[in-house]
Amino acid sequence: MIEANLVPSEQQIFEWIERVYAQGVRRPGYPADRWAEQHCLEAFKSFGLDNVRHEPVELPYWEPKASSLRIETGGESLEIAGFPLPHCTPSDGLDAPLVAFDEENPGAVKDAIALVDLPLNRPPHAVLARLATSIYDPKDTFAESLHILPFSRLMQAVMEPAMEAGALGFVGMLSAYPGDSCDYYVPYDAVERPIPGLWVSGSDGARLTSLLEQGAVRARLAIDAERESITTYNVVGELPGADEELVIIGSHHDGPWSSAVEDGSGISLVFAQAAYWTQVPAMYRPHRLMFLLNSGHMAGGAGLHAFVKDHAGDLERTVLELHLEHAASEFSDESGTPAPTGHPEARWWFTSRAPRLEAAVQQAIESEKLDRSLILPPTAFGPAPTTDGAAFHLAGVPLVNFLTAPYYLFDSQDTLDKVHRPSLVPVTRAAIRIIDSTAGTSAQAMRAAVQA
Repeated sequence: MIEANLVPSEQQIFEWIERVYAQGVRRPGYPADRWAEQHCLEAFKSFGLDNVRHEPVELPYWEPKASSLRIETGGESLEIAGFPLPHCTPSDGLDAPLVAFDEENPGAVKDAIALVDLPLNRPPHAVLARLATSIYDPKDTFAESLHILPFSRLMQAVMEPAMEAGALGFVGMLSAYPGDSCDYYVPYDAVERPIPGLWVSGSDGARLTSLLEQGAVRARLAIDAERESITTYNVVGELPGADEELVIIGSHHDGPWSSAVEDGSGISLVFAQAAYWTQVPAMYRPHRLMFLLNSGHMAGGAGLHAFVKDHAGDLERTVLELHLEHAASEFSDESGTPAPTGHPEARWWFTSRAPRLEAAVQQAIESEKLDRSLILPPTAFGPAPTTDGAAFHLAGVPLVNFLTAPYYLFDSQDTLDKVHRPSLVPVTRAAIRIIDSTAGTSAQAMRAAVQA
């Protein structure tokens, strides 16, 4: 049963997001992320969590210093602005022909700089809904609408086809990208790829395509970036409960930009759980609770992988891992300019296939009227959920991972206006209901109930 007076208000949860967002770009190891590591630690202590601590995580730091793309064609010279692909190999100035990548003739980009068109995927919501085990969309908003996903069809492997074809460099054009941005922090797997790469906007990509149609084009691509190994920190705190079985409640503290949604909102949703459960007597907490804010989501999930590796014993007694990410507003570009639709972004609830757990998630969604919700199996899109909590599933831990996937997730367009404020309290209350539903269930029993 929820103690309504103990749930933080929408204003309080949003103020937590505002404070995180105000620090600036929060990539792993950046000053704003170092601030977040300490801020999360102090917040956990202020809520009254026990055994609050930093746990070290090694990961690669990456910081772009400068980039340029100069085009020479028919005696004309022009500069194109862009954003370097994270962790690509720097270059003092790669001079080579610019050649459009063609899947039917990939070899044409050998020894050239490949111009690759990578529009975002726009599947119908109705198609994605077919992957769900349950749908809660009482206003039937999914019937005719599209979901602008934050990935192209290549997901994070955007450079690989050009590299395999022998390209010396990569220019990715984001055609039909909402807002005509080039601030696209993909890939974020922290893999150091062996050629330099630059994202350019759809409008600049169209200019380059037009020039190529008129004749030969030569390009000079320069990328200056710093990359080194650093130590970052997961932030962990605990609360005793009715027994020593565990429920882990997590998200990540880093982000690609100032990132209000990704994952200022996730940090604050975890704060809301900590603020609530510290006011509940230990005997009414269903199990011991562990609160986790990972580092390095934007570095291949380094913090999560480190936690799973270092806490194997804890995972054996974990009844449920609940990850909370992205309280997002849906924006559409049907008018030509990104604008709010008035809806929350489609809510994905990746849920292990245990009937009791699925029923608890369904009941929580309906009780809190969290419309536009899909309960998805963890393997809906691949071997693990597309969340920061994915490694828990691979380790056999029963989970519920809440996620939304707006187009702006990896873009500097992820500003405070993108947070879906009306979701903050209902998602918090739904999470409380799901945690409370695990009372009386052991980790062994929950795992035994999970269907393959």
